[in-house]
Amino acid sequence: MRAILIAAMAGAIAATAVTTATSVRAQGMGGNVTGFGKDAREKPEKKQYIPGTKAQEKVFPLDSTWTAVSLNGKVFSGNDRPSFIIDKQYRARGYGGCNTFAATAFPLREQHLAVGPLALTKKPCDKGLGATEQDFFIALRTAGQWDLVGSQLVIKSQKGELKFDRAL
Repeated sequence: MRAILIAAMAGAIAATAVTTATSVRAQGMGGNVTGFGKDAREKPEKKQYIPGTKAQEKVFPLDSTWTAVSLNGKVFSGNDRPSFIIDKQYRARGYGGCNTFAATAFPLREQHLAVGPLALTKKPCDKGLGATEQDFFIALRTAGQWDLVGSQLVIKSQKGELKFDRAL
């Protein structure tokens, strides 16, 4: 009889221990009931995704040819308007109005643009066109940010603001 009583008490103690351990685990005080591993209680909570809360980042239009419209509001006119393209290998090439150029150009995050040193042809130009071309090259080389506004590409630089139309 004494053996049966001891066995019953041992069973009750074991059942209480299991119930207590499960309760402690469920409260996150030790172990893991949910199966996420040993340190489940230390995992950070996931933030809820709310659609439309993050602004869409624009993507620079690679492999598109752009023809200059204006620099600081001064309109480029005639058939010798500057133009450029940046291909998928981040090689920029174009025309300044008299000379051609090539460079590396990297569209970066947050609509920044980094343009490397320009390799230029050295064709002689008349003074007025040469000065306009020089201003264009400096503005392009010192480009800081870009944006697509309507159908135009706008590049802001230390020299001012360049506006481009997409060429056909």
